[in-house]
Amino acid sequence: MTRQLDIVFLGLSLSSSWGNGHATTFRGLLKGLHQLGHRVTFLERDVPWYANHRDLRDPDFCALRYYETVHELQSDYARCLQQADVVVIGSFVPEGRAVIDTVASLSKGQLCFYDIDTPVTLAKLSADDCDYLSWRQIPYFDIYFSFAGGPMLADLTQTFGARRAEPLYCSVDPERHHRTADPIGWDLGYLGTYSADRQATLNALLLEPARRMPDRRFVVAGSQYPSDIDWPDNVERIEHLPPADHAAFYSRQRYTLNVTRSSMIAAGWSPSVRLFEAAACGTPIISDRWPGLDSFFPASTIHTAKKADEIVAILSRESTRTRLAMADRARELVLASHTGVARAREFLTALTQKGAVVLDLDIGSAA
Repeated sequence: MTRQLDIVFLGLSLSSSWGNGHATTFRGLLKGLHQLGHRVTFLERDVPWYANHRDLRDPDFCALRYYETVHELQSDYARCLQQADVVVIGSFVPEGRAVIDTVASLSKGQLCFYDIDTPVTLAKLSADDCDYLSWRQIPYFDIYFSFAGGPMLADLTQTFGARRAEPLYCSVDPERHHRTADPIGWDLGYLGTYSADRQATLNALLLEPARRMPDRRFVVAGSQYPSDIDWPDNVERIEHLPPADHAAFYSRQRYTLNVTRSSMIAAGWSPSVRLFEAAACGTPIISDRWPGLDSFFPASTIHTAKKADEIVAILSRESTRTRLAMADRARELVLASHTGVARAREFLTALTQKGAVVLDLDIGSAA
C-alpha cells in the first residue's frame, strides 16, 4: 500500500509570481506531489510586495499558510513542522538563517534544503554575505536539492559540507502550458524580470535584431526594467505577465528567446523554467549558450545564438516546416521528462534512496 506523506515547504513565495521565478517552480513540484497522492503544506512569509501581487490565493493542490515573523512561525506551526515526514526550506526565505535554526529544532522527519539559486547562494556563502543560509547550517540537511546540476553538486558536498546533493530542476505544468489558438503576433519574444547581468545579452539577441528588422515585431515581458532603456519602436513592452497568461504569450511568438544569468552560465546545467514552458507550448526556442544545455535540449530541439547576426539569419531564412519540426521535438522531450509529476517522482526517489521515511512509496503511480 502506498504511504501518503506529509510534506511541508517553506519558500520565498507560492502565492505571487511577481518579480520571482520561485513561485512557478514550487507550483509545478507541489502540484506533482499532490497528483502522486501526498499531502503538502506551503508556509510563506507574508510580505507586502507579494501580498499586493498575488496570482494564486487558494491553490487546490496544497494548503497555503502565511506567517509574519519567525516567532509566529514557531508558535503557530510547531505542530505542523513536528509531524511532517519531510520539511523542505527554500532559498531566499526572509530571515532564512533564523527560520532554518527554528525548523531544525522542531523537525523530526527528513529536513531538506531546496536551492533555486545555487550559483548565487554559493557565491554569497563564499563572501560571507548570505542572509538566508549559513555555511554551518548546510550539514543540518539530509539532502541539499539544487537547481544547478553538473560539477556544482560535487562542490556542495566536497567544499560546502552537504551530506547529499541532488539536482532538482524546474518543471512545467502541461495543463497550463500548451499551444493555444492565439494567432502569431511577434517574430521573437522574451519573458523575464530585469537582471543587469542578462541585459547585455538581451540587447544583443533581441533589441539589436529589432533595430535591424524594423518590419518585424518583438516583445519583452517582465518587471523592474530601468526607465532609461532605449526600446526600439517595434518592441512591445508588457510590465507583468501572470502565469495564467504564459501559454497564450508563447503561442503568439514565432520564436521565443531564453537568456541566462551569468552565474547560471558559469555553473552550467541550470535550465530556466522558461525553456520548459515555451517548449510545452510548441514554441521554437533560441537560447544563449551554456554548459549542459545539450543534456536538456539536444541540437535538434533548439537554436542557440551569441550575436545579433545569428538571430537575424534564423528569423529571415528558416522555413516554417523546419521551425515547427524543431518545436515538436522539444515539446515531446519536455512532456516526457520535465513535467511537475516527473520532477515530483525524482524528489521522492531521492528521499527513498535516503532509506528513511519513504521506503514503501509507489513512486510511479499517480493519484
